[in-house]
Amino acid sequence: MKARVTLMGIIFGATISLFGWYLGQGTANAHCDTLDGPVVKTAKLALEKGDVTPILKWVKKEDEGEIRTAFQKTLAVRKLGQEAKELADMYFFETLVRIHRAGEGASYTGLKPAGVVEPAVAEADKALESGSVDQLTKLVTQAVAAGIHERFTHASETKKHAEESIEAGREFVKAYVEFTHYVERLHSLAAGPSVHHGEGEGTPAAHHHQH
Repeated sequence: MKARVTLMGIIFGATISLFGWYLGQGTANAHCDTLDGPVVKTAKLALEKGDVTPILKWVKKEDEGEIRTAFQKTLAVRKLGQEAKELADMYFFETLVRIHRAGEGASYTGLKPAGVVEPAVAEADKALESGSVDQLTKLVTQAVAAGIHERFTHASETKKHAEESIEAGREFVKAYVEFTHYVERLHSLAAGPSVHHGEGEGTPAAHHHQH
């Protein structure tokens, strides 16, 4: 019973840490450059209100001037008609996201269409909007538990035949290494300090045990 409680504690802790790390990397790499991501959503509202202020939190202080200039140009062009408005908006979205990502040290390859965000990140946005993290915790905890179970099952099955031949033994070792490294990374994340956005990239695998 105690072992089960400990495992569930690890899973829950790893859930929160994994998600924090994912936001630190995944959001920067695959969320803020989408048309339904938070950066573009903020930009749309700002353009409709004619107020650049809400957008500025997405860029560094030294980039404010460029964003303010692009914003004013966009507002001016939007008045020329629907087609001009659509082109101007897209120009501004591209400019804003490019500068935002540059400030985070991430590359920019163009805006991605809506609907390509990872489920966990989409659920994170919903959690912030609703004020409840329950559904997000459930989603990520289930994924972590499934990952542990899958690797454990494979390692357990290959262990039964590990002494039958050299190849069978190697198959077990491969499964064992994958299983133990996976669990170790989860535990390290759960026990380690939180990672803020843009910091500690690559941390999850940086200190795991070598076999």
